[in-house]
Amino acid sequence: MSDFQWYQFVAADRPLDREQLARSVGCPPVPVSPRRRSSLLADGWLILHVSAVTRDGEAVLTLGGKGAGKTTTALLLAGEGWGLLANDRVFVRAESDGGTVRVLPWPSAAAIGLGLLDALGLYDQVRSRLMSGDRLHPTQHTRVTDALLKGDRSPLWKPSGTEMKPQFFPDQLTTWLALPLVTEGVAARFLFPHITPNASPARLQDDRPLTDADFFTAASEDRYPDIFDLLPPEAATAPSPTRELLAALPRRVITLGHGVKANAAFLAEAAAG
Repeated sequence: MSDFQWYQFVAADRPLDREQLARSVGCPPVPVSPRRRSSLLADGWLILHVSAVTRDGEAVLTLGGKGAGKTTTALLLAGEGWGLLANDRVFVRAESDGGTVRVLPWPSAAAIGLGLLDALGLYDQVRSRLMSGDRLHPTQHTRVTDALLKGDRSPLWKPSGTEMKPQFFPDQLTTWLALPLVTEGVAARFLFPHITPNASPARLQDDRPLTDADFFTAASEDRYPDIFDLLPPEAATAPSPTRELLAALPRRVITLGHGVKANAAFLAEAAAG
């Protein structure tokens, strides 16, 4: 199975699949993918809230809250030749050798802000696709679609302060944005970015531990809730070889500015170890 086929297989959340499933069980449309997720969790995998890229099989995992720069980091590194493993979450599990953590993608819908699309030079091709009749992920707010069709590049915000972003199907990261996708890697290091306007990219003399909040649980999962009760009992907050190995990985806390070229050059060096 190719990398592209893996993303199609695991995501499996095209609108038709969602609607067919909803009709069959009499509930609101949801992705088919929780079945596959529950199977992996039952085998001891955990879901980590990160973006991830790989090179030579080594995965760099980027952690942080909303707006920290996870997606920015992943897309900039993908533009520098790294393989994009995941935009928002991955499955992780300690290997049987006891010394490495394997990383698999959980290809959820990828949210990429209008401003970031513009900065990366991707806005016009997305707008062109929409104007030709192609569709983005159905979770996208209609205001975002309207802005793209009008050519408005200004970020859109909810009253709560959350940015409304274009929502891409996982496979559209390749078919629309030409980003290289990969299907697995071995966890090598963590990056903890903070985006600061007018700042120069730099490494901070700071540390940031891995916490329970960095893992997705049934309680914290907001995009793919377990409405069918398919998931096994929660184990994400319990001590495990996976968590211990991840906690021992090298970590770098970094600042990024708004300069795309400067950020990309700095990240390429920071991610290389």
